[in-house]
Amino acid sequence: MYLTFIYTSMTLLIVSFIAGVLTVLAPCILPLLPVILGGAVAEAGNKRRPFIIIASLSISVFAFTLLLKGSTALINVSPSFWTYVSAIILAAFGLTLLFPITWAKLMLKVPGHKKPDAWLAKGYMSKETFWTDVLIGAALGPVFTTCSPTFFVILATVLPQSLAMGMIDLAAYILGLALVLLLVSWIGQKLVNRLEWATNPMGWFKRCLGALFIILAVLIAFGLDKKIETGILNSGFFDVTALEQSIHQSLQGPTTLPQSNASPADSSAVASSSSAGKIPAVAQKSGSANPSGKTPVVTSVPPPQEHNEGKFIEIVKPAGFVNSQPFKLADIVGKKVILIDFVDYSCINCERTFPYLNDWYSKYKDQGLEIVAIHTPEFAFEQDIANVTKAAQQFGLKFPIVLDNSYATWNAYGNEYWPHKYLIDIHGNVVYDHIGEGAYDETEAEIVKLLNDRKQFLGEPGVVTEGSSTMPADSIIQAESPETYFGYMRNTGFGNGTPNETYADTFTVPDQLTPNMFYLGGKWSIQQQYAESQSAGAQISYTFTAAKAYLVAESADGSPISAQVLIDGKPIPANQSGADVKDGALTISGSRLYSLYSTDTAQRHRIDIIFAKPGAHAYTFTFG
Repeated sequence: MYLTFIYTSMTLLIVSFIAGVLTVLAPCILPLLPVILGGAVAEAGNKRRPFIIIASLSISVFAFTLLLKGSTALINVSPSFWTYVSAIILAAFGLTLLFPITWAKLMLKVPGHKKPDAWLAKGYMSKETFWTDVLIGAALGPVFTTCSPTFFVILATVLPQSLAMGMIDLAAYILGLALVLLLVSWIGQKLVNRLEWATNPMGWFKRCLGALFIILAVLIAFGLDKKIETGILNSGFFDVTALEQSIHQSLQGPTTLPQSNASPADSSAVASSSSAGKIPAVAQKSGSANPSGKTPVVTSVPPPQEHNEGKFIEIVKPAGFVNSQPFKLADIVGKKVILIDFVDYSCINCERTFPYLNDWYSKYKDQGLEIVAIHTPEFAFEQDIANVTKAAQQFGLKFPIVLDNSYATWNAYGNEYWPHKYLIDIHGNVVYDHIGEGAYDETEAEIVKLLNDRKQFLGEPGVVTEGSSTMPADSIIQAESPETYFGYMRNTGFGNGTPNETYADTFTVPDQLTPNMFYLGGKWSIQQQYAESQSAGAQISYTFTAAKAYLVAESADGSPISAQVLIDGKPIPANQSGADVKDGALTISGSRLYSLYSTDTAQRHRIDIIFAKPGAHAYTFTFG
């Protein structure tokens, strides 16, 4: 376990550093380059200046990433506030370059400053401009965004699970970025030093730099910089994302988890393995399994893995128990066969396995089977034990459910998927696991085999006979469209807005939609995990190809919110309506997954959801 953990952690650490280096090639670097290059060459003779600016930028990016994107510390501060603060700082610096005499006269008002002619002769004095340099570098920290998938993995999956590891990976990313920016500024200074006209504080070069800073400030203030970046990304310009992923895959290669000789109480051991292998810990392309998303499972299910990799791993730091009093797996080992399943109640792939879990629990609980669901949440509302309890009642789940809000048990097992089943025999060994949906008959056969082994070991009479499971029709996934997130942490499929950015705006849905991209209409606020409607008539539009369509959503204050559902511009007919749509209308109240559209075969349609009033939190589209 320790070797695997160290290897995985080091791989992500290396990829984080490389991702920071590669960011200089991405369109999202555009706001940084004028600041770094312009700030460095504005006083080419001052070799310390690039270090001060870039160090300040690095600290600012690190701090504001944690405060704005990795926590809720400043959640009540409007994102536009930071945008305007950054724009004002950059514009002010631009004015000092554009109007140096005026700036020098203003500085005369400050005690201890030199006369304008002395100031202009020497240029910016290091002592006098230290804090100016700090402000220049810090200006972009609050509005820093990146199109690096590795950066988003750090925010979406590493930080929620391990603050220390997330901070280390984030620091590695910023270090890689800072070193390249230092190289850029060093080259810029070398070039400027050779050009006498460029060092003249009254010359046209410095004035052009000042104008560039003011233009950048205007672009940031009005969000135009993000629109430019998005346009470049959508044009297909140099795919740094694909390069990052290929580097990560080449570094990680095929992985398997080692055997464990841990005692039953040793929660540091790992006992998971799968013939499907691990998914690299970078942002996945649409439709792939990843540590921060649900696991869409294709109809070709990988075969289950039978093995014996050591003793079970104990439950770690449970946040609550549903359907049982607090317990340990050690209390059950030696008495029963245990089926552990990592689930998330709003995960459609998990929901489709619930009937099988209920069936097995009903048939075999009195013959020595215990099912333990480890509920590891993806969204914040899934940490609420009241919501988990309500979901358990909705799906008729009677077996124990353990809340794993801190991902402690998830991490102890080295898990990366929802759902993921592990079978523990009477001796406490993990002897079987299966990722995703499917393989129900094989899993049940293994359960029966282990139950008969248990009977023999305990000397109990009789034989456990195997039942059969029938695959429900709606468990076969036909979707070609990927799971699509609305929150800024993972909203890379944002068709008419800025991906991976928190802000509020009024949007207009275009007539033509790009398939598998979501579009917003009306006033919306883009938050970390969801998009919140802020006006009556706000809508979400999407062109999908699937047999089923679902929306994970909730009402902000718990009061019901009605939404009209349109298919191809017309009210959705009854024969295409999901279970939660009645007479063409969806009612959102509780925090859960809602069924919008349901047919027997995958078809391509445009869906529009128009909310009657503000306050809807839309988390994700998922398809079947």
